[in-house]
Amino acid sequence: MALPSLTLLGQSLLSGLFIGALYGLLGLGLSLSWGMLRQINLAHFALAFLGAYLTYQLAGAGMDPLATLAVVMPCFFALGVLMHWLLARFSVSAFNSLLVSFGFTAIIEALIQWIWTADFRRMESAYGEVKFRVGALYVALPELLTLAMAVALSLLVWAWLRHTYTGKAMRAIAEDAPMAAAFGVDVRGLSLLLSGLSAAFAGVAGLCLALSYTLAPGQIYAWLGVVFAAVMLGGLGNPLGPLVAGIVIGVSEALTMAFTAPAWAPLVSFSLLIVVLLARPGRI
Repeated sequence: MALPSLTLLGQSLLSGLFIGALYGLLGLGLSLSWGMLRQINLAHFALAFLGAYLTYQLAGAGMDPLATLAVVMPCFFALGVLMHWLLARFSVSAFNSLLVSFGFTAIIEALIQWIWTADFRRMESAYGEVKFRVGALYVALPELLTLAMAVALSLLVWAWLRHTYTGKAMRAIAEDAPMAAAFGVDVRGLSLLLSGLSAAFAGVAGLCLALSYTLAPGQIYAWLGVVFAAVMLGGLGNPLGPLVAGIVIGVSEALTMAFTAPAWAPLVSFSLLIVVLLARPGRI
């Protein structure tokens, strides 16, 4: 087996860093809803792709892709609040939320196919044309934006949960909701807030998907496994965990493709997950 060149290794590390940041961004809302609300929201991935298609549509109408967040995030926040209200209204358990949200995923996928068909869609924007050269390596602006958004959102959510009254109350709800309610915490209101924020984060991830990738409705399921692995490796309810785990997985996948073949890359995330679970079975 011939060893890859240093340039290829460097470019692979950068690619792994950027795709890992996207894994972390996609996993942020899922980790919060799963870890703090006990809802395994598979529809999070469908929302991300719906956000990508909305970004594509609005950008095609002449709107700056970044400005589309001013439309997408409030709409998704309201949608996240509605979804949580429905799950709470009917007292859906954690396992049943997995099944119900899978149904939501199928509905959103069908909606995407109905509006945009199953054809591949690619958003053309000025951001996609911008590339920076660092020595022999190239960095695309959309990838830098994805990394910046992932890091910024993860740090902001971490600081919110750690250093604000609302965040501390949210952590109390995750630990023991009835006890938190007994001490005057508005469990229902804060749960709706967190669910709305999680859905809004899916909209941000959708923007990053639209900036860098060709879109197709069936790709919703292609991202599901690796992002699930990043969420579980990073720790449920930990806003920084999916980002760190996503970068580890992304870099590992990129190096695997550089040294072996692309077909081996999908095995990386679940191999890492199995190793961690065997070494620390109480982690999840």
